[in-house]
Amino acid sequence: MKDFQSLRIVFMGTPEFAVASLDALVKAGCNIVGVITAPDKPAGRGMKMTESAVKKYAVEHGLNILQPGKLKNPEFLTELRSLNAGLQIVVAFRMLPEAVWNMPPLGTINLHGSLLPQYRGAAPINWAVINGEKETGVTTFKLKHEIDTGDILLQKSFPIDENETAGEVHDKMKEIGAKVLVETVKGLAACTLKEKPQTSNLKLQTLYHAPKIFTETCKIDFTKTVAEVHNLIRGLSPFPGAFTMLNNKTLKIYRSEKEPSANLSEGGALKPYLTDGRSYLKFACADGYIHVKELQLEGKKKMNVEEFLRGYRF
Repeated sequence: MKDFQSLRIVFMGTPEFAVASLDALVKAGCNIVGVITAPDKPAGRGMKMTESAVKKYAVEHGLNILQPGKLKNPEFLTELRSLNAGLQIVVAFRMLPEAVWNMPPLGTINLHGSLLPQYRGAAPINWAVINGEKETGVTTFKLKHEIDTGDILLQKSFPIDENETAGEVHDKMKEIGAKVLVETVKGLAACTLKEKPQTSNLKLQTLYHAPKIFTETCKIDFTKTVAEVHNLIRGLSPFPGAFTMLNNKTLKIYRSEKEPSANLSEGGALKPYLTDGRSYLKFACADGYIHVKELQLEGKKKMNVEEFLRGYRF
């Protein structure tokens, strides 16, 4: 097949990250015969039924939408089969049963937010930043039984700045990933892409994983080094947010700066400082201080540290 625009494609995705990929495919002229996304669900104070970011995009562009509650539902499988797709694409969606991913002739490809086999799992962006990686990237690969283990099609890397948050890496990655995905579809349609087993990349000394983030992951341990605490803060910003306690209230920290110092024995000690000339809020760590730059105290809005210190009494 040489004309990628004649290839019938089913796209699966839910959050805003996936919208960039769907938009890139549409703009490239791909034939999107179906968009599968999560069912509408109640959200917000009024529990109003809310559509996924992918559904909103699909509605705006007149795309055929399917919102199955269960992917093994016989009615859904029949409807999916009737779309006669040559290829399925998954970006930030849920786990697929084999009856779904093995359906089209060209299989199902996934866009993953890491340089596989590194950071397999649900939160690759967060963990790459938390671990202080200087580089990450995107991978397109063929789905198979074990999660994130399929043969690699294309990869592209990019640097992570030492102060970048997971949110900033996410925004950069969704655009890079969208371009790589279009390139992957064109290569598959033209039969010019060669699949590469992930085992060929396993010469790496340490294989890092990216499990789901839990509340316990987000609790800051100030007995650790300045670098470890700084990386945790930016790796969980803007969501779900690294936190500590201040006067029995949860204090989320979204941005910080490092101040290396001689070894300290006061890990966790709070150092607020406010004068006409300068203001700071810092916590002692194992080898220096973490300066809080952006934060949110329980029950308050997110704000910068100067604004917070003007209104808070210790």
